[in-house]
Amino acid sequence: MEIIKNKKILVIGGAGFIGSHLCDFYKDDNNVYSLDNYLTGNSDNHLEGVEYIRGSSGDIFNLGEALTLDYIFHLGEYSRVETSFDDYNLVIENNLKPFSKVLEFSRIKNAKLIYSGSSTKFAKYEKEDLVSPYAWIKSSNTNHLINYSKWFGLKYAIVYFYNVYGGNEISSGKYSTVIAKFKNIYSQGVRKLPLVKPGTQTRNFTHYSDIISGLNVVALKGDGDGYGIGSSQAISMNQVIKYFGCDADFLPSRRGNRFESDLITEKTKKLGWEPKVSLEKHINEFLDSINK
Repeated sequence: MEIIKNKKILVIGGAGFIGSHLCDFYKDDNNVYSLDNYLTGNSDNHLEGVEYIRGSSGDIFNLGEALTLDYIFHLGEYSRVETSFDDYNLVIENNLKPFSKVLEFSRIKNAKLIYSGSSTKFAKYEKEDLVSPYAWIKSSNTNHLINYSKWFGLKYAIVYFYNVYGGNEISSGKYSTVIAKFKNIYSQGVRKLPLVKPGTQTRNFTHYSDIISGLNVVALKGDGDGYGIGSSQAISMNQVIKYFGCDADFLPSRRGNRFESDLITEKTKKLGWEPKVSLEKHINEFLDSINK
């Protein structure tokens, strides 16, 4: 696989879950900078060889005129669906308001912007009015980017992640991801896992390593919108519980909880990318490590 080398790369959200893995992927062969406000990022994810700058994406011009960049990966926005109803102002402050500054900064630096949209844009809901503030604002940002490029010639590609799991996930609290949360609960000896009704909702769980390889190929070869990075296997939440060998502790249905989502990976696959890691195998390896 061809990998970006000898470039200057800014990762917005570089201390977070996916961003930290992307920094790790590039740090040995490039100059890598991280801009993170540490809402969900963690200094425990810091790596030698990466320059870390504390600040929000709205502070991006504070990086200064002297900094030259080839690529900007914007992975640093608020990224939770169901909690976005309670965190509405936080979504506005992290996702909507600063985005125009990121676009302007990318254009001025003549850097290619790789923006992580949200696959919730392609989700199917029981009722249209259940679409979350997070999903709506992320969709608005992708439309803004597409039009901004038409107006001002910004180089860009938009990627869409599908339910990422693996190392550096948040395993507890309101921002925890489901696989990490299940592993954390299981590690404590509990064999009944919390599951939002109805349990038949499906997800395309994708290992972070497949996300990183997808980001790299899109940065190198992608142009424009529509680069989904996700596993081709849609798995129901009921099935995930079964992978753990557990029973479900059903919770009431929640606003914004999507039932399924269209998978749009064709453009990414045409660039030579394929997902490689199986969720079932990942969980089995975890269970073996716990139960041995």
